[in-house]
Parts: sequence; C-alpha cells; structure tokens
Amino acid sequence: MRHFVVNGAPASAGSVLRVAVIVFVFATSALLASPPPSGIPNQIPVPPAAQPSAHFDPQAATEAYLALIPPAAKARSDAYFEGGYWLLLWDFLYGAIVALLILNLGWSAAMRDFAERITRIGPLRTAIYWIEYFLLIAVVTFPLSVYEGYFREHKYGMATQTFGPWFGDQLKGALLGLIFGAVLTAALFGIVRKLPRTWWIWGALVTFAFLLFVQLIGPVYIVPMFNKVTRLNDPKITEPILRMARANSIPVNDVYQIDASRQTTRMSANVSGIGNTMRITLNDNLLHRGSPEEIQAVMGHEMGHYVLDHIYIGLLEFGIIIVIWFAALRWSLDWALARWGAKWRVHGIGDTAVLPLVALVSSLFFFILTPVTNTIIRTQEREADMYGLNAARQPDGAAQAAIHLGEYRKMSPGRVEEWIFFDHPSGRNRILAAMRWKGENLPAK
Repeated sequence: MRHFVVNGAPASAGSVLRVAVIVFVFATSALLASPPPSGIPNQIPVPPAAQPSAHFDPQAATEAYLALIPPAAKARSDAYFEGGYWLLLWDFLYGAIVALLILNLGWSAAMRDFAERITRIGPLRTAIYWIEYFLLIAVVTFPLSVYEGYFREHKYGMATQTFGPWFGDQLKGALLGLIFGAVLTAALFGIVRKLPRTWWIWGALVTFAFLLFVQLIGPVYIVPMFNKVTRLNDPKITEPILRMARANSIPVNDVYQIDASRQTTRMSANVSGIGNTMRITLNDNLLHRGSPEEIQAVMGHEMGHYVLDHIYIGLLEFGIIIVIWFAALRWSLDWALARWGAKWRVHGIGDTAVLPLVALVSSLFFFILTPVTNTIIRTQEREADMYGLNAARQPDGAAQAAIHLGEYRKMSPGRVEEWIFFDHPSGRNRILAAMRWKGENLPAK
C-alpha cells in the first residue's frame, strides 16, 4: 500500500490482543487532557511570495509557506515525530528483552510441550503454540501498546476515539493476526520440517505469496472491518479527479472515501489493492479540510503510484528483502541454537519453541534495515509527487497538503535524519519541489 501521507489506519493484521490492565486504562483515560488545537487552518492561503511573478523564487515561496505554520504547531509536530525515533528504539529493545526472557525462562519450551500434549497433528500443534505465544506477547506488551496507540495519540491531538472503540479496533486486528498468523506459522514450520536444507528459500516464497494475498484482499475485505468505505458522489470533487484519471489512461470509474475521522484527525489518501481490487481512496478529513486544489494534488500523487507501477515494483523490492531476511534467519538460527539451544530446550529450527528467537532475529534485521526500507518507499513517494504535479498541475495544492502533513510530521529535518527516519520526503522538500515546478510551468501572465 502506498500513501501520500502516513495512513491513520487503526490496526493491521499484525496487531496483538490487548487483554490486560483494562480497569487501569479505563480509570486513567478520563485524566487525558483535551488535545491541543493544531493551529494550522483548514484552508491554507497562497502567500504573496508564492504568487506567480516575473521574479518568482521557489526558495522564497517555500519559506513563505513554512512561515504559515504557527511556532507552537511546529514545536508540537517536531516533538511528536522526534519522539517516534525513540519509540523505534524502545520497541526494539523491549521486544528483544521479552523474547530472551521467554527463551531463558523456559516458557517457550513449556508452551511447545503443552501443544504436543493436546494433539499429535503437526500443523495443529504449531497453531496451538502460535495462539499461546500470541496471547503471551499481547499481555506483556499491552502497557506499551496502550501508551503508543492511545495515550500518546490523544496527547498530541491525533486520535478521536475514546478507549472503548479504540480497544474494539485492536481486538479486530488481533483476531486477524491470530488467524493469519496461525495459518502462516503452520505453513512455514511445515516447510522447515520437510525441506531442512532449502526451507529458507521456500519459506521466503510462501511469505511473499501471503503478503501478496493480504494486499489483494485488503481493500475489499479487511479495511471495511475497521471503517466504512463508500463511493464519493460529490461531482465537484469527483469530476476533476476522474477527468485527470482518463487523461492519464487510468481505468478508474469511481473515487472512494473512508470515514477515518472516527479514529484520527490525520488527512490521508492511498492507492491499495492489486488488479480488480485496486482502489483510490481519500479519507473524510481530507474532504472536510482540504481545498479542491489540495485534493486534486493528492489524487494526482496517488494516480502516479498506479501509472508508475509502484505497487508491483514495491512488491518486487520487498520480495528481495524477504529472501535476504530468510537467508539471515537461516544463518542466525543455526548459530544461536548451536550455542544456546540446549539451555532453551529448543531442539532445532523445526521446533516451534524457536519462534521467540525468530522474532528476535527478525526485529534486529528490520531495525538495522530501517534506512533502507524507508529509502525504498521515500523514492517512490518522490516519484509519485512529481507525477502528481504534472498530472494535477496544482503546485499550491501540493504545498497545502505538505503543510497539513506537518501537523504530525517534522517539516524540516536534517539530511541524515530524513534519510534514516522518513519514509516520505520531508514537508520542506515537498513544498520546494512544488514551487520549483510552479516556477518552471506557471509563469506570471
């Protein structure tokens, strides 16, 4: 899935069950302060320095747009986004500690023994172990999950749900994770046991096929579990978008909207799905707050993802990463089990009790790979930005969208900071690109 801005989706297939300390959360949720207003207006004017003129300066126009962001709003956005850097680290360290504790305390081996006492059927044993492991991880990570997904989002004014509806969405995501995870885990361990030498190759292929399947069914079957998706019937909005689609040979007959405002204040749009399930969707926050020019700019960006085949290219790129990931798993698991396998009572890679070690190695792999994966996505987003500018011809709309993105994403990071942590171009760079396009394509009359 590709997004113009960070998607505010409430949950995913990998979400975990939040089943502990509910009384504590309900009691303390009433203590949340009202979210501060962003200070960024819904309708963002075109500043004088960004108006077409004989001496149009893209850099000056960019600075003029950035000056429209109130200092308090900028400080809040920077604090929110920079706090995410630390959460990336703490999430990794916390997960690593949990995995090591489960292995060293013998809990993983005990869960495997319990599954083996229940049934002799291999895939069913694996599924039972997965359920045990899933629920255990849900309990021990619950406090951190609630802080990150609920309290922190409310603190910075990003969330709109009370705890009950939020928790309900987490349960839905957890149920999906429980079902999909059981199926995938059983399939992968079956491959390991039957193909002990080449399991990592076949495992990577099965994992890729699974992700492809989720991408295929997501827009039609998964997204509606969390949000209402409807066709947008406002001709003032849809007609310019559909004209743009036809002009760019995009076989789209409808534009969809999603009621994201029930969960978040973020404005977003995305292109998702594959083949007949592909959809271009914008959320109702964008509809209610964005100008027509802004909406057209965002939709031009999303059409860029379609025309440039970013979904398929992204699948290929991440397919390569999956193969490398499984190769790293093969080496790492063999090495670790040779040293500590007896202590953990893990009998080999085909033993389901190895799963916490798989989680530990995988989290380390993707933690280290963060700049690489972010760069892959950011490159495609930059390409879609440029396509959108040429398709929609709304540079000021693109600048307005970048400013609204600045409500929760740092606008002016350093170069290294952007390379490591940003999966989209920074707001400053997006506005500058739009103003450069404007200077070259829309001269003063």
